Amino acid sequence: MNQADAVAAVLWIGVTLYAVFGGADFGAGFWALVSGEGERGKRARHLIDRAIGPVWEANHVWLIFILVVLWTAFSDAFEAVMSTLFIPLCLAAFGIVLRGAGFAFHESADRLGARRFSEHLFAASSVITPFFMGTVVGAIASGRVPVGNAAGDPVSSWLNPVSALVGVLFVATGAYLAAVFLVSDARRTNDDDLEGYFRTRAMGAAVMTGAIALAGLFVLKEDARYVYDGLTSEGIPLVILSAVCGLGALVLLQRAARRGARELAVGAVVAIIWGWGVAQYPYLLPTDLTISAGAATDATMTMVLIVFVAAVILVIPSIALLYTLTQRNVFESEPDSE
Repeated sequence: MNQADAVAAVLWIGVTLYAVFGGADFGAGFWALVSGEGERGKRARHLIDRAIGPVWEANHVWLIFILVVLWTAFSDAFEAVMSTLFIPLCLAAFGIVLRGAGFAFHESADRLGARRFSEHLFAASSVITPFFMGTVVGAIASGRVPVGNAAGDPVSSWLNPVSALVGVLFVATGAYLAAVFLVSDARRTNDDDLEGYFRTRAMGAAVMTGAIALAGLFVLKEDARYVYDGLTSEGIPLVILSAVCGLGALVLLQRAARRGARELAVGAVVAIIWGWGVAQYPYLLPTDLTISAGAATDATMTMVLIVFVAAVILVIPSIALLYTLTQRNVFESEPDSE
C-alpha cells in the first residue's frame, strides 16, 4: 500500500466513524420527530435527550476530520465536490446549524410554544441534514462530479435517482442505528415499556433499510454502473457480511437478547460502507480522478499520516472515555419537574 492509498484508508475510517456515530445521532432526531405528543412520546424524547445530550456535538469531530483530510490530501477532489455540490452541502450545513440551535434551546425555553418549536426544529433538521449529505455521496458515486472548479451541473449532479436513493438510505440507516442504541439506553434505565417501544422500531427500521439497500442495487445498475460492478464483484463479500450482520441483529432484537444487537447493527453499516469503498477503488471521483492522481505531495501525505497517529493517541481515547462515561450515566441529570 502506497501513501496515497494509506491516507485514503484514513479518510474512509473518518467516513465510517461519522456514518456510525453521527448517523445514530441524526437517527435519534428522526425518532424524536415521529414520537407523537402523548405521554409515551414525551418519555421517548426525554430518553433521546438523555442519550445524546453529552455526545451530540462531539460527533462532528469526525465530519471536521473528513473535510480537513480531504482538503489537505486530495485538494482536487475537495475543490470539485465543494464547487459542484455547493447547494446540497450548504443545505446540510444549514441543517446542522438549525439542529444545534433547536437542541440547545429546547431545554431552556421558558414558553411551551418556544420549546415545542425548538424540539420540532431539532427533529426536522435531523432528517434534512443526513438526506442532503446522502445526495452528495450519491452524486459522487454516480460519476456526476467531474474534476475542476464547478465543472459539474450544480442541480442535476445531486437531483437524480442515485442521490435520492442514497439520501433516503442515510436517513433510514441513522434511524436504524439510533433505535438499536436506544433499546440499550432504555434497558439501562429499567424502562421495559420504552425498551419494547424502540425494539419494535428498530426491527421495522432494519427491514426498511434492508429493502431500500436492495432496491438501491437496481438503481445503481442503471445510473452508477461503475460502483454497481464493484459492489457485485470485489465488494460482494462485504455486501454479504452486511446482510448477515443485519439479519443477525434482527434476530437478536426479535428475541430481546441483551447483548450483540448493537455490535451486529454497527457491523452491518460498517461493512456496506467499506463495500462501497472497495467498489469505488481506485477512484476518488468515479471515473475521472484516481486516488494516486489526486493525491498531494509525499511530504503532505506523510504529515497527514503523522497527524492521524497523533489523533489515534490523543483524540480517540478521549472520545472513547466520553462514550464510556455516558454509557455509565455519569452525566445523568435530574428529569424535568414538569
